[in-house]
Amino acid sequence: MLVQTKHFGEIDLAEEKILTFDNGIMGFEEYKRYTILYDSEKEAEGKRPSISWLQCLDLKELAIPIINPLLVKEDYNPTVEDELLAGLGELTDENLVIFLTLTVPADITKMTSNLKAPIVINADTRKGCQIVAENADYQVRFPVYEQFKKNREEKEGNVC
Repeated sequence: MLVQTKHFGEIDLAEEKILTFDNGIMGFEEYKRYTILYDSEKEAEGKRPSISWLQCLDLKELAIPIINPLLVKEDYNPTVEDELLAGLGELTDENLVIFLTLTVPADITKMTSNLKAPIVINADTRKGCQIVAENADYQVRFPVYEQFKKNREEKEGNVC
């Protein structure tokens, strides 16, 4: 299936790469079909991509930067009502995938991540949802630039 994307142009997307969000995502409830895109060249070089894109399949302009929450907050563990996840099917450690959305302004030092509303995906059923975590200390605009800088320095061995 050929799909137009915001950042990657036209791509040929396999049917098994399509994710369904029955309730859409916050602010875009009418759009239900998405896929996750990333820079495959980095992956081919053995570098795991840190930022991916949640690309809407029905509106090419809708592509949201997402990231593994553990790259933002090492102890990230959202508390949610089980009923909010019921529509995804049975979740296990093996099929549970969680992402956080990123907001990247022109000044990247002001980049934030939304700890309060993670995106949860069941990799087996390819169903996803965005939920609101009950954790009172999780911010909607959690600053991430310094953490990313620290992660990069540690990866490159620049930290004692």
